Amino acid sequence: MPHRDFTLEPDDIERLANMCGPFDAHLRLIELRLGVEIANRGGVFRVSADDAETAMRAETFLRQLYDDAAVEPLGEHAVHLRLGAFAGSERMPAARGDGSPQDIAVRVKRGTLRGRGANQQRYLHEIATHDINFGIGPAGTGKTFLAVAMAVDALNQSRVQRLILVRPAVEAGEKLGFLPGDLTQKVDPYLRPLYDALYEMLGVDKVARLLERNVIEIAPLAYMRGRTLNDAFVILDEAQNTSIEQMKMFLTRLGFGSTAVITGDMTQIDLPKHQKSGLRDATEVLRGVEGVSFTFFEARDVVRHPLVARIVNAYEARDARIDQA
Repeated sequence: MPHRDFTLEPDDIERLANMCGPFDAHLRLIELRLGVEIANRGGVFRVSADDAETAMRAETFLRQLYDDAAVEPLGEHAVHLRLGAFAGSERMPAARGDGSPQDIAVRVKRGTLRGRGANQQRYLHEIATHDINFGIGPAGTGKTFLAVAMAVDALNQSRVQRLILVRPAVEAGEKLGFLPGDLTQKVDPYLRPLYDALYEMLGVDKVARLLERNVIEIAPLAYMRGRTLNDAFVILDEAQNTSIEQMKMFLTRLGFGSTAVITGDMTQIDLPKHQKSGLRDATEVLRGVEGVSFTFFEARDVVRHPLVARIVNAYEARDARIDQA
């Protein structure tokens, strides 16, 4: 693997700590955004990448950041903004030299999690390198589970300060009637898949503590209006059931240092027949917008029981015949 060895001068411990961030959080963010590996002993650095040009660009960015660290305190916002500006002035890599996505390893309670197959690996890489990410595809492809895994990893490494779980409260064809309890209890049934993933990665007790401290927040989509979300990892699940107005409102909530992941399945839209899905509209409007990624999953990406993939294929074939009729 090509690498660059260099020394940041002058030697200044406080300046170096300002650049690297608490527990090297800034370096970890730079690794994810630039697709490199950074090792250092004091001011002596080694940057490794899949090609020499990527390593050289990362060195350039680190030298610029070290210069800035001499004149101002650097926080997550400052590094985030500089990475964005650098992306605009330099062509940053989105994949390895052979065209495959950078392998992302997510550390959670049960161990290290990696994507299964090319689409899941690409999905993890896109979340790591983009601020707004869409994961679209059938049930069982890991869209929500992997998004929660990335959120937990970001929280554990202090890249974000809180997790916000959002879902439109649209009934899936059945009437649930009156739901007693406070706001969280009313919305809980709709967010159960997100809870299940959190419990598996953090444990029930820790999730309960984080909910009490509002580090993890449950937010119905209708209550997001007017908010600005800084330093947060936001997951909008079941996004196929948003209206166009709701989707636009959600996407414009994103603040500095935040990442949003929007997941949905176009084949399970529960909106009235005459209403266009906000997720479908977003795929048409936002394709090609810099900083926004789209990952489309297929039946072959299903990681549940093998029969689930065959069921998805059967429904897709039926829908194709209807469209052709």
